[in-house]
Amino acid sequence: MARLITAIEAGDPSSETVLAALIEEVAPVRRVGITGPPGAGKSTLVNAMISELRSRGDTVAVLAVDPSSPITGGALLGDRVRMQAHVDDPGVYVRSMASRGHLGGLSPAAKPTIAVLARAGFDMVLVETVGVGQSEIEVMDHVDLVVLVVSPGWGDQIQADKAGIVEITDVFVVNKGDRPGVDTVHRALLERLGDSDAPVLVTTAISGEGVPALVDVIR
Repeated sequence: MARLITAIEAGDPSSETVLAALIEEVAPVRRVGITGPPGAGKSTLVNAMISELRSRGDTVAVLAVDPSSPITGGALLGDRVRMQAHVDDPGVYVRSMASRGHLGGLSPAAKPTIAVLARAGFDMVLVETVGVGQSEIEVMDHVDLVVLVVSPGWGDQIQADKAGIVEITDVFVVNKGDRPGVDTVHRALLERLGDSDAPVLVTTAISGEGVPALVDVIR
């Protein structure tokens, strides 16, 4: 699987036949996109979600997309540093990928890679995007559910109205729930959503508080 994903990223023609067969049939696995602005704690939350899913017996694959430098083209691929607790767990697979300047919050190789992970037998595929802005909503085309992660101080009612990402979100999470300002953001999202039935949850990823409720929703 790792070699196939490497071939996909490299544009190796030998991967095309395999991909054609993989993408032909939709796999019965839940694919969840985790998106949100930089600093919201997406990687830490994904780490906590992995722990919760594994405690329930679910296997998990993670695709973590990091931004590439506009100067060197390189990427730190540091999201998985926060997932080191699962490095020896055979039920967890984490793949880092550089955006390579691709707009939309993902990578050119993200779609076929998600297809590979979805057909590899995992119970859940989590896709963590680059920190997004208003127009970086590509993840919605490749997953079943979009989770938007924000933090205290993200913005008031006006900011929520401006954020285009809100329109494609299925589940809202106000992370860092132990910090001041959580109630303000939570209330602004509820007001912005109006009669929508989209859940608005509060989590503290470092302690795991609120994460079981989030996993309940996405499952």
